[in-house]
Amino acid sequence: MFGKLQEAEEKYIEIINKLQNPNIMLNPAIYKKLMQEHKNLTPIIEKYREYIKAQTAMEEAKNILQEPNQDKDLKTMAHAQLEESKLEREQLKKQLQTLLLPKDPNDGKNVIVEIRGSAGGEEATLFAASLFRMYSMYIEKKRWTLEILNSNIRELGGLKEISFLVKGENAYSNFKFESGVHRVQRIPETEAAGRIHTSTVTVAVLPEAEEVDVSIDPSDLQIDTFRASGAGGQHINKTESAIRITHIPSGLISECQDERSQHKNKDKAMKILRSKLYEKKHREQEKEIASRKKSQVGSGDRSERIRTYNFPQGRVTDHRIGLTLYKLDTILDGNIDELVTPLVAFEQAEKLKREEESD
Repeated sequence: MFGKLQEAEEKYIEIINKLQNPNIMLNPAIYKKLMQEHKNLTPIIEKYREYIKAQTAMEEAKNILQEPNQDKDLKTMAHAQLEESKLEREQLKKQLQTLLLPKDPNDGKNVIVEIRGSAGGEEATLFAASLFRMYSMYIEKKRWTLEILNSNIRELGGLKEISFLVKGENAYSNFKFESGVHRVQRIPETEAAGRIHTSTVTVAVLPEAEEVDVSIDPSDLQIDTFRASGAGGQHINKTESAIRITHIPSGLISECQDERSQHKNKDKAMKILRSKLYEKKHREQEKEIASRKKSQVGSGDRSERIRTYNFPQGRVTDHRIGLTLYKLDTILDGNIDELVTPLVAFEQAEKLKREEESD
């Protein structure tokens, strides 16, 4: 561990020196990357230096206690200092072990979230709208910003699909566990017999990719225009402002119809496509990593059923960690940290366990 810490401190000093280089400041992409690395390393280096300070204080106290002719009162103080420094050192060591756990390189990024009604017809689209409301309120509580990229609204107010960008510190690290199948069990308003229906909604979570993250050859793109469709909106079906972009080599498709401007729709569709390509590349890299090093909480597979929202019982169950909360209304009002925090803690515990097993 201490070899890693020494390397981290050397890298930290190197980054500080680079950030003071005027030429680096003239390159926004490189400067931003270095600032992010500096930000990630700062808490580790600060704890490491606190650890060294506690270690030094402990050694000084030991030296005083080993001197045979030392003043009795000074030895009493040294003994107290030794015990205090020893306890502080052990606490700092545990904190450093957690800080040194392998981090998802995307954790600090903004995030694109896609919600789609899946099985269950109109009921699924209505619950997709409920999930979007839940995430919108969560984003507001975090004081992040939300930008809708694309949406397809049904006449009854449901969402066939919606894509939105969340900008904020560590947005991806908070949203990544939302990716997967969300199941709802409730009695639809149209159900005369009062039977509980089960519907599903899929959520995809993509780290926002910038141009430096993904290189796209314009010749690989097929760009189609079409008339926007959906409920509401004066410009609907009047002009061919909607854009659909197909990345021919991968077959990935993104589209946007929310803006009146074809140019703005194209920009948003490219933002979604770039993030999809980045995620695809990231997943291919993950497949090369040994399964024992992967997260055990399933933070990415959108085909995995991750959570059930049961309205008759007022409960939410996260199937990955077996967590059940009878706080459905509270959670649907955007208080999802009660789900996110245990998932983050579980992931850290699993990583720490695997690190200890590999030592």
